[in-house]
Amino acid sequence: MRNPRIAAATAAAMSTVLLAACSTASETTASSSPEAPATEAALGGTVTVVTHDSFAVPDDVLAAFEEESGLEVAFVAPGDAGTLVNQLVLTKDAPLGDVVYGVDNTFASRAVDAGVLAEYTSAAPAAADAAAYAIPGAEDRLTAVDFSDVCLNYDLAAFGDGEAPESLADLTDPAYAGMVSVTNPATSSPGLAFMLATVAAEGEGWLDWWEAMRENDVRVTASWSDTYYSDFSAPNYGGDYPIVLSYASSPPFEVVDGEPTTAALLDTCFRQVEYAGVLEGAENPAGAQAVVDWMLSDAFQAALPENMYVYPVSSSVEVPAEWAEYAPLADEPFTVDPADIDAQRDEWIDAWTATVLD
Repeated sequence: MRNPRIAAATAAAMSTVLLAACSTASETTASSSPEAPATEAALGGTVTVVTHDSFAVPDDVLAAFEEESGLEVAFVAPGDAGTLVNQLVLTKDAPLGDVVYGVDNTFASRAVDAGVLAEYTSAAPAAADAAAYAIPGAEDRLTAVDFSDVCLNYDLAAFGDGEAPESLADLTDPAYAGMVSVTNPATSSPGLAFMLATVAAEGEGWLDWWEAMRENDVRVTASWSDTYYSDFSAPNYGGDYPIVLSYASSPPFEVVDGEPTTAALLDTCFRQVEYAGVLEGAENPAGAQAVVDWMLSDAFQAALPENMYVYPVSSSVEVPAEWAEYAPLADEPFTVDPADIDAQRDEWIDAWTATVLD
């Protein structure tokens, strides 16, 4: 089953897809400014959502929102999370749309510092839950919508009891030589997230860890799909690598005949958060605010796990039962301050490239 949430290779083509729209607007309140609520009569016309190329939501959820709000929703998808932010910055003076979804915590500070986001604080019920993932200093610019853990997954059949690695340190053992496939942080958002996990875990010695992995024959691909679909030795794929980079939410989709075939290494995870925000210079700011509110609605939040393979921020929405069994989150995921990521991202990627690929 292809996972549209994590098609991580940078996509160059830009597409505009008119979609019927979304969930219930009665749960949320759109406003033309953070202080002044707008009436439903103020909504109308087209609202354009700029998003990554892995956006997916059920047609009925989209259609319900459009009917309730009176908005026609168009989506523009310029590429993955990194490409998305780059395009927002490049088109700042002539925005691609009205609202953005899919800016994650690895690129959030770049978007905020570039001034591409307008002020908006949602009054939707789930906004209180979203606040737990707020970017410091940008609480009124970006609203958290979902989160997930990027981490290594392994093929259960490839390891007996006690033979599978548990930590990043374990993976440098020669016993796991030639077993690990990851994605390039310069071309893949999961790859970038995993690189950041090693920065957080290893501190100043993070490049030493990657040097050890190079000596242990780590494989690097350009995209998540190459690593997961082509390299993974799990039954659904039949590749040559029993340990691959993916998400903690991947194993439920690899259950065969009621039995799990893969599991996540939860001590290798980086917590990735995705945000929505109103774009500065939006032609339809009221519609953009309504979209942010909709993304915090129960209907949209409940659709996230099975359509974009991420956890909803709303505490009132339950994830599928199989997620509780096969997709537990990391107890202590690695994180890096978004401001530090923005300041050192390019430097870290260059250093990683020189260590692992050159």
